[in-house]
Amino acid sequence: MLKKITFLAFAAMSACGAPTDRLALTPAPSAMELRPLVGSAMVRTVSLPTYAAAEEIAFETDTGLITSNEAVLWADDPERAVTLVISDTLGDILNTDVGPDPWPFVGLPDVAIDIRVTQMLAGADGQFRLTGQFFVGGDGISFRNSAHRFAISQPMQDQSLSSIATAQAAALLVLSEDIAQTLAR
Repeated sequence: MLKKITFLAFAAMSACGAPTDRLALTPAPSAMELRPLVGSAMVRTVSLPTYAAAEEIAFETDTGLITSNEAVLWADDPERAVTLVISDTLGDILNTDVGPDPWPFVGLPDVAIDIRVTQMLAGADGQFRLTGQFFVGGDGISFRNSAHRFAISQPMQDQSLSSIATAQAAALLVLSEDIAQTLAR
């Protein structure tokens, strides 16, 4: 009996160990350069809808349902990847210290940016949609608190996973540029 249980456990572990392909989110570079009103900014971990926070790449079907491709996963945790892409892009645009939460430097950042995404989805209509709100508030300095809505749509060449990743990167670039403009003169 023990041999039978050991064999079944080994067979179950072998089935779970199948290799999975992963797709990296490659950030789109910005040509924008702005003079910031702040010396530093922290991007809090971006809040994503459940389907977008999962490792599986989600997309909308022709019937309007959200499904995912379980054969290919995101290369990194989506909330972490999106947070780092926005932090890096803001740092490049503003040429100032921008980091993710937890704040990697000594002291408080001048401002904190909180992003709450309500939709991040490849639509059946060929459009990638990124919608939600971002909030900017002073942490280390007196900076006017503000709330901003965003609704970004980027076309996809097709419904392939690489097209979804490219459109997502383009949408995150637009969002990063919008946030940067709120922190610049």
